[in-house]
Amino acid sequence: MGSQMKAQEWETPVIDGYGKIKYFRDVAVQPDKALDYNLIFDIKTDKERDGVNEGLWKIARTLNMLGVSGIASEKIKIVAAVHGGATFFALNEQKHKEKYGKGNPNLELLKLLRSQGVELYVCSQATSAHDIEDKDLNNYVQPALSALSVLANYQLKGYVFMP
Repeated sequence: MGSQMKAQEWETPVIDGYGKIKYFRDVAVQPDKALDYNLIFDIKTDKERDGVNEGLWKIARTLNMLGVSGIASEKIKIVAAVHGGATFFALNEQKHKEKYGKGNPNLELLKLLRSQGVELYVCSQATSAHDIEDKDLNNYVQPALSALSVLANYQLKGYVFMP
């Protein structure tokens, strides 16, 4: 099985270009087609992976793994609470250029995630602390009172916390 595993190619079957995976058919645990995947992600750092926010990258990888495993898209609901250092990927192109001198590298991935139904909520406590106004946000995120309220509400609704 070891050589078979190494022969697999990296792929991005659902979120094209992001969250690359290798699929292995003969492993002990696979996603279960009988389950609903209601997942809540806590994205709080500005750490990057492959040029985009690592938390967004992980969501892309999750969608790719579930998709390649045959989980129907209607069985997948993903929500993310965005705060802390990650707050800045919520900026629109213009504000991101003003702050960093370059465009927002996350916009394409955000668009792809939204097209798959991912809900992204940015903490208004964090935006306020960083002097970011709602008009400075990109079109792919929505303001929430706080990341804490998003995390609590969705976990109380039965969503599984994904660190």
